[in-house]
Amino acid sequence: MIGVIVPVHNEEQRLEECIESLLAAAFHQDLDREEVRILIVLDDCTDTSLDIAQAYGVWTLSCTHRNVGKTRAQGAEHLLAADARWLAFTDADSVVPDSWLVEQIRFNADAVCGLVEVNDWSEHSERVRERYHANYRPVEGHRHIHGANLGVSSAAYRKAGGFQALPAHEDVQLVADLERSGARIMWTAGNPVTTSARQHCRCREGFGDYLKSLAG
Repeated sequence: MIGVIVPVHNEEQRLEECIESLLAAAFHQDLDREEVRILIVLDDCTDTSLDIAQAYGVWTLSCTHRNVGKTRAQGAEHLLAADARWLAFTDADSVVPDSWLVEQIRFNADAVCGLVEVNDWSEHSERVRERYHANYRPVEGHRHIHGANLGVSSAAYRKAGGFQALPAHEDVQLVADLERSGARIMWTAGNPVTTSARQHCRCREGFGDYLKSLAG
């Protein structure tokens, strides 16, 4: 079984599109009907995110951590207990391609670090967009790490110790722990995930704050 974990904090505006993309990836014909369980981990949500998730029939789990590291970790443990062999992580403001899970599995790696694409720069200046692209390397062997496009085998995740209880950069820490534990990591430029460039971001020191820092 493949498990997909999505941390959510008040994402009623974007969650539907995210779930629809995950369902398309889950039913990709090249997965040969392997079971995929999508788990929406609702962290202190006060909007209709739970209702949206339940309407799609995906798994849900509620918590009040207000900590993305803890939220991802709880979701991972929930799916590991259900015997998931592979864990895929994305964010609620992101849309994955149909081949997302298929391509992660095909690499036969311990972990897969993918890229992200921004399809709407309207909340930012041209300077931000240009500086972002100047610093971003969309090539094979890149070293970018995004919680919105990350996959790891259950065995490698356990060996590395899982996500730490960090309010930000939990993805970077996990990859560092994977490297220390000897995991074979694929840094792929294929299969990018489309993500939001919104200024009102949910996670401090995350991707949104990084984009805002480029305006300086």
